Amino acid sequence: MSGRPAPLFPLFAELETLPGIGEKTAKAYAGLGVTRPRDLLFTLPYSGIDRRLRGSIQEVQAPCTVTVAVEVLQHFPARRKGGPARVLVRDAATDFNLVFFHARGDWLEKQLPPGERRVVSGKLELFDGVGQMVHPDHILRPEEAPDLPGYEPVYPLTAGLTQRGIAKSVQGALSRVPALPEWIDGAQKAREGWPDWADAVRAVHAPQGFEDLSATAPARARLAYDELMAHQLTLALARAQSRRAKGRETRGSGVLAAKVLASLPYAPTGAQRRAVREITEDMATARRMNRLLQGDVGSGKTLVAMLALVAAVEAGGQGVMMAPTEILARQHAEGLAPLAEAAGIEMAILTGRDKTGERAAKLARLASGEIGILVGTHAVFQKDVHFHDLRLAVVDEQHRFGVAQRMELGAKGQAVDVLVMTATPIPRSLSLAQYGDMDISVLDEKPPGRLPVKTALLSTARLEEVVAHLKRAIAEGRQAYWVCPLVEESELVDMTSAEERFRSLRAALGEGVVGLVHGQLPPADKDAAMADFVAGRSRVLVATTVIEVGVNVPNASIMVIERAESFGLAQLHQLRGRVGRGAAESTCLLLYQAPLSDTGERRLQILRETEDGFRIAEEDLAMRGAGDVIGTAQSGLPRFRIADLERQAGLMAVAQSDARRLLAEDPSLQSPRGQAARILLWLMEQDRAIRLISVG
Repeated sequence: MSGRPAPLFPLFAELETLPGIGEKTAKAYAGLGVTRPRDLLFTLPYSGIDRRLRGSIQEVQAPCTVTVAVEVLQHFPARRKGGPARVLVRDAATDFNLVFFHARGDWLEKQLPPGERRVVSGKLELFDGVGQMVHPDHILRPEEAPDLPGYEPVYPLTAGLTQRGIAKSVQGALSRVPALPEWIDGAQKAREGWPDWADAVRAVHAPQGFEDLSATAPARARLAYDELMAHQLTLALARAQSRRAKGRETRGSGVLAAKVLASLPYAPTGAQRRAVREITEDMATARRMNRLLQGDVGSGKTLVAMLALVAAVEAGGQGVMMAPTEILARQHAEGLAPLAEAAGIEMAILTGRDKTGERAAKLARLASGEIGILVGTHAVFQKDVHFHDLRLAVVDEQHRFGVAQRMELGAKGQAVDVLVMTATPIPRSLSLAQYGDMDISVLDEKPPGRLPVKTALLSTARLEEVVAHLKRAIAEGRQAYWVCPLVEESELVDMTSAEERFRSLRAALGEGVVGLVHGQLPPADKDAAMADFVAGRSRVLVATTVIEVGVNVPNASIMVIERAESFGLAQLHQLRGRVGRGAAESTCLLLYQAPLSDTGERRLQILRETEDGFRIAEEDLAMRGAGDVIGTAQSGLPRFRIADLERQAGLMAVAQSDARRLLAEDPSLQSPRGQAARILLWLMEQDRAIRLISVG
């Protein structure tokens, strides 16, 4: 399909083609993200003003907006320059004043000639028991009154725009709304009672009352669904594209996996068994796997990933596991080594630090197929790295790995199955928005034997007690993390806050006991400090949030988080997950600066109540909104104009299954509904998706 369909042309014209919009106003609109008539149609009123005609101001409770018919009685000019001029008027039951500042007398006489009738609408207030309306919004002749909407929509404004101006521009944009074919499934549309697209657009700009402004009003729900549907169609097309790419059947025998399981001191959880089954069944099909393994801190993702890698080896192939940093790659390798050994699989680690000779030897064994499982940083994808038969890539998704990167990885050619692991529990609505092109496996149980972490809230005033407690714990051979707050303004401030804390703790606890890690340290120093802590040479690690990514030190059983109120919930949950990995009972101390705000207190209380990452993520979403939870800038999360991910999570799920079903029945979108869906993609500017539609 070559370009934008003709019926949409008027909606994508310049804004200046609308009545009342010149260059200056167009600039002001750009501040609202409005650059074409289409954007104006999707800028919805957020509230409304009741302008229905009343018999008298006595029918309402001041202060409020009221519309009444009045007879003009008498003018009282301003007593001093710049003072108020008053006009006494009478409605059906009582007299009241209209008040004007800086108004020219002749203008007022023209607007409100004594003895004539007018309809006035504006904010009524009581002043010494007498009603007054300062600068009415509308003064109309009786015959013009029917033009006033009974319920006037109120739009978001920015400098240089007025309500009246927006209303006029919106009317101009509405006059261009074309009738479009229906892309929503007929049965669903009827069940929900949704209007046609054009009717919905007109209805949202002409609310009849407060209920029409809510997200559940049929016209609004329909337009929100259109947005979610276009987004999910894009993801479903990306998914279909990656599935059309030839995959290979990778069917494990289960022989080596049985050896791995036999070597474990515990049985896998039901959730782990379910995830392994979903993944290995996917690998056994001829299509390419693109799956997300989502599990909370400590839910046992590593074992699941290992069993998937083992299945690739059983089938005669190889597997690779990629981590974002060298420290994490080494940790994965250490964690997997005993399992690989139990199964008799040769495993190697490849990082940027390997000596030339070692590296060459590893690459040779990799190319010949002797190495079954390779662990490394993205160095595993350099030009000179050749696999004998790579079947599965596991990506540990600590660095944001967007749809674009997932497509790139798939393009590595050899029809590799991809499994992305994430330790951030994401509420369902967001995971559908961010990972809708993937199939999702969720680990929602904790393996047996993990002790809950005790979480306590303390004010920073009690810092000395905390240090004394730490001193005793270290004497007993325990280790602790001390996390310093990230100060947004500058990395230097983080550095100083961490360095000051490091110095004060070193003074209190002794030389050589305390290590330091922050973002400004050279990588080698960071690695050395981490290595000292992992080996137990240092007992306390002072850090900015660099430690939230996957470090595993079972002996560390205390986590102190300073200024905890300045962290996000999900981040606090991740940090707390760094302790409680060993046999000892662990504590997490949340130090806050009093006084706490209400939301700050609620956040910290939720952490005290629960260790369930999914519940925490849902709460986080409710408190902060979608963009913040995963940092919209780098999250690849779409920005919706109408749909609200927090409140319309249910619609997102329906949109996903609907989009997938439509593509299953009509992969090249040729049917009448398919053609309508193409128009929807153009309308929602999903041009990338349009290029993905199969041309076959």
